[in-house]
Amino acid sequence: MCDDHGHSTAEAAWSAPRGAPGAAVDPVTLPEVDEVRVTTMVDNTFDALLASADGVTRASMGAGRTAARAFAGGETVAGLRAEHGFSALVTVRRGNVTSTLLFDTGASPDALAVNAECLDVEVGGLLGVVLSHGHFDHAGGFDGLSRLRGRSGLPLTVHPAVWTRRRLAPSSGQGLELPTLSRGALEREGFEVIERRQPSLLAGGILITGEVDRVTEFERGMPPAHQAWDGDGWRHDPTVIDDQALVVNVRGRGLVVVTGCGHAGVVNIVRHAMRLTGVGTLLALVGGFHLSGPAFEPVIGPTVAALTDLAPELIVPGHCTGWRAQHALAAALPDAWVQTSVGTTYTLTAPTAGDA
Repeated sequence: MCDDHGHSTAEAAWSAPRGAPGAAVDPVTLPEVDEVRVTTMVDNTFDALLASADGVTRASMGAGRTAARAFAGGETVAGLRAEHGFSALVTVRRGNVTSTLLFDTGASPDALAVNAECLDVEVGGLLGVVLSHGHFDHAGGFDGLSRLRGRSGLPLTVHPAVWTRRRLAPSSGQGLELPTLSRGALEREGFEVIERRQPSLLAGGILITGEVDRVTEFERGMPPAHQAWDGDGWRHDPTVIDDQALVVNVRGRGLVVVTGCGHAGVVNIVRHAMRLTGVGTLLALVGGFHLSGPAFEPVIGPTVAALTDLAPELIVPGHCTGWRAQHALAAALPDAWVQTSVGTTYTLTAPTAGDA
């Protein structure tokens, strides 16, 4: 039995990750921060009944009030918007100085903006926006963001391949060309587009990984149905080369890594972040791991094994991770795994002088 890449499922399930030899070509000295807060603005799931815990603050049960004539008083509590997409607000604090940026914008034009209003999130002070990659479910919310901010020249950092035309063309037919971002349209909305392949260190101590080294044996990327237009025709696009992540170094505790879809492979991403920064401890991993569906389920076993070895204190798989991988990660890392839900804030703080 083979997976969509022609490898046996046994090979896909049991190949071990390998390290990249030598030092990073472009190492980054990543400043330590005193605190990082990651708020899930858009994700596939919203659960209003989840309870808060230490370092995990759930959205208020009353979030998302909206007009509804069928109710006495004329309103109801609709909750927050969930959709097949991802967006996270990342805030870092060093001393008394805080910096906040937006990582991805969700799928629809309005979910990000609606959730921001329901959560009383002030987007006027954003340092900028970073896109994990060009897929529409991570880049659809710019209309709503512009509505909230107006034309303000907000920096938008992307990989140069983010504008690539892509499609899904399964052998069974019924293909779908995916919506493609328009640089011109974004610039007309006032966004200052910055293209970078290399790692970028932003003010406040937030690292954009840039292109990710692919070093594991088992994370082989997208199946043949995922294609890109190369100017002459459609070709298999396994790498999604524009895939990148955010990294923050919490003083005395280690790296916090936020992924969009993790198309580069979530283990590849973590290992790349460690190699770039020279920090060998993974504190937290939040975002999409792309382990859903028959092409990726053979990768769940080695991914869970590698992440278990990395022993994060917090792991929040969201968006495209899939329920089989969620269950496997929850079983393997029961003290670290936390259920994702729109509106949740994860707070990771450096130890104080009085901590043991």
